[in-house]
Amino acid sequence: MKVGSQSMVDKIQTIVIKHARDAYISQEYLKDNWEKWGFFSCPDYEKCVEEYDAFEALIRKLVPEVISLPKDSEAGLDSIYTHDSVKFTKKGAIILNMGKKARKNEPKAMKAYLQSIGVPILGEITGTGTVEGGDVLWLEDDRVAIGRGYRTNDEGIRQFKEIVKDIVDEVIVVPMPHGNNEEECLHLMSVISPIDKDLAVVYSRYMPVFFRQMLIQKGIKLIEVIDDEYMPLGCNVLTIEPRKVVILKGNPDIKEKLIKEGVEVHEYEGQHISLPGNGGPTCMTAPLYRI
Repeated sequence: MKVGSQSMVDKIQTIVIKHARDAYISQEYLKDNWEKWGFFSCPDYEKCVEEYDAFEALIRKLVPEVISLPKDSEAGLDSIYTHDSVKFTKKGAIILNMGKKARKNEPKAMKAYLQSIGVPILGEITGTGTVEGGDVLWLEDDRVAIGRGYRTNDEGIRQFKEIVKDIVDEVIVVPMPHGNNEEECLHLMSVISPIDKDLAVVYSRYMPVFFRQMLIQKGIKLIEVIDDEYMPLGCNVLTIEPRKVVILKGNPDIKEKLIKEGVEVHEYEGQHISLPGNGGPTCMTAPLYRI
């Protein structure tokens, strides 16, 4: 199997997802676990399945190969967000270690499945080190930015640097703000979504000045998400290929701004699969191979 995704914008050939029915299990399971996993509200299981069916159909329309993770009740509700437990490189997968305690079993489940389908494992974040996929942002194939916040710590970043030392020339550490509280999921990818090599959607209010200035100096045009569309995940944009994206329906301002930049925009309904758990289309997908 071809593996390699050291980009946020190259064309996706293979992507990993997990259906809501396999992450959420049942309405009873949701009622027993939504507060434990820090969801904003208890999702409606049947509506989640309906929404995810449509989301998966859209992804299958846009991406040649879609891999679905199997049900694993130990992995928990957040396993629907496949992006966070793994990062794929041209030499194989890096199995991450979650900063959110409730998600500790997800990397183990991801590793077992990837090995079963022949994906090589380049390395793992272990021990006290934590790194979540939403904090790891490829700027170029040999440059990567990592958000240092509550979900990704210094030891995790040290281990990540060691794993990628032969395939990455520069790792840029980006300090993340406190946000609203320590439990809030504030990843680096909460404030930036690359759309093309010279275009990105950003929420500058939570972006460190040096990082924002660096992007501008590199010739990247920044499309700003308005305050009213930040919490509804307006900054969470999945780039299928340069200037072709998937966004959560209900963010008209960022949709209009993207279209004005010549971006092809596809929307999905995510009132039940995205908003309660605060995870948009990038969170629900793990691009395994981009070209």
